[in-house]
Amino acid sequence: QVQLVESGGGLVQAGGSLKLSCAASGRTFSGYFMGWFRQAPGKEREFVATIRWSGDWTYYTDSVKGRFTISRDYAKNTVYLQMNNLNSEDTAVYYCASASRYTGGYYTDHDYDVWGQGTQVTVSS
Repeated sequence: QVQLVESGGGLVQAGGSLKLSCAASGRTFSGYFMGWFRQAPGKEREFVATIRWSGDWTYYTDSVKGRFTISRDYAKNTVYLQMNNLNSEDTAVYYCASASRYTGGYYTDHDYDVWGQGTQVTVSS
């Protein structure tokens, strides 16, 4: 079983940047997708970005396109989410997730079977 641990969250001013990391441990780090989701207070968890295991394909929700970049480092078993030009609507707990089997999709909770504990990102205006 893979375990995922997020880090890199914190408090940042609007317009600033943060880089989240998701370190995987356990069995061999492999699967179909690695994704980032977020949950703001009082809202449902929503998809942010995903990267195919091979690293050759990424997909972002519209609200973060051009501002966020997902990437992975095979040697470190780590996935990153670089977040630039942050605004108050990006405030949320950010979760890393792994899809060890292919469900046919890549942007819903049900497409991922292993989750990290989350890291808080707070953007002050």
